[in-house]
Amino acid sequence: MPHTSGKIEKLGFPGAIDADGHVLEPRDLWERYLEQKYKSRAIRIKEDAGGKEYMEIGGRPSRFLRGRLLSTIGVMDATRHNPPPPGIKYASQAPLGAMDAKERIARLDAEGLAAAFLYPTLGLLFETECDDADLCQAYTRAYNRWIADFCSGSGGRLVPVAHVSLGDPGGAARELERAVKDGCKGGFVSQFALTRKPTAHPDHDVLFAKAQELGVPLGIHPTFEPPWTLPGRFDRRFVREDYFYLNVTAPDGIRHAFTSFFQYATFDKFPALKLIVLEAGAGWIRYWLDRMDSVYESVIGRGLRLRERPSFYFERNCWISSDPDEKSLPAMIDLCGADKFFWASDFPHLDHPGNYIEELREAAGRLDAPARAKLLGENVARVYGWRP
Repeated sequence: MPHTSGKIEKLGFPGAIDADGHVLEPRDLWERYLEQKYKSRAIRIKEDAGGKEYMEIGGRPSRFLRGRLLSTIGVMDATRHNPPPPGIKYASQAPLGAMDAKERIARLDAEGLAAAFLYPTLGLLFETECDDADLCQAYTRAYNRWIADFCSGSGGRLVPVAHVSLGDPGGAARELERAVKDGCKGGFVSQFALTRKPTAHPDHDVLFAKAQELGVPLGIHPTFEPPWTLPGRFDRRFVREDYFYLNVTAPDGIRHAFTSFFQYATFDKFPALKLIVLEAGAGWIRYWLDRMDSVYESVIGRGLRLRERPSFYFERNCWISSDPDEKSLPAMIDLCGADKFFWASDFPHLDHPGNYIEELREAAGRLDAPARAKLLGENVARVYGWRP
């Protein structure tokens, strides 16, 4: 299993749990785990005549997931001063623990972490271009079976989270139930649906009802987005290749998805639903809650069916993951409460530098002991029902 092994920092605080780490899936995952009827349309990584890799989704070459964008997605140790070498292939520069469960446990030991909740990499990409709801469901089922197997021998330290697709809400609810029985501790959806309905649209209530019934959290996790999700204020030719702009503004989709739960009064319908906001940072959350509360109290708020202010439901039903380098985190904890926050590494994705343990140690050191323990591991363990 190829991997780079650079120096691994140790945190130095006990009980820390990574709320959002990732794996680099094997190239043949979907060929091995898809049901027979879908195998001819498995997700694959292929090479064009020039030797550049591309994803094949539903039997068609991807228009976007190709070349350097695909081959470097798991090169976390790369920086602006140390870019990935030219000509590398997907996972050829995988860091220790990105592809092998035993290596991931070794990495957790080296970092001084108790556990990691795991999310996909290639599995975050296919909904960008898959307009077949049935095939999307098959892709998620295949990934969920694989990640449950991947984590099964870890003694609970590698925690699988199921991917479910809103293209078929009933299918998503059935898959969440199956995956939880198979060992997954919760599920996640992307910030858009191929139907273009808002994340919390009532047509999706069947999934929220199932998550509440099962008592498991449902996360909103960013994925690559289809071109139709981009705002129209700039012509697409000016932003299509502007990766800095696209990456920095990517959390907007998560905020929109999150806000839709208040528009549709989802938490009044499902008062025990647990919603997790992932990989969008946390420094914005107090402003967002204040803004929603303000609009709720205005005449515009007369159109909402909410029984309480939006901030009430955040305090009761929602949690948010922060990046280790967020300098505003102590202020957010002071304003929103220490019970509301997780931390996440995003390992091994390249849009964050690889020094997340160093940054987490610094962030944790700015908090008092009770708040530190909650941020590092107690919150995520309680919300997901994880026990060592």
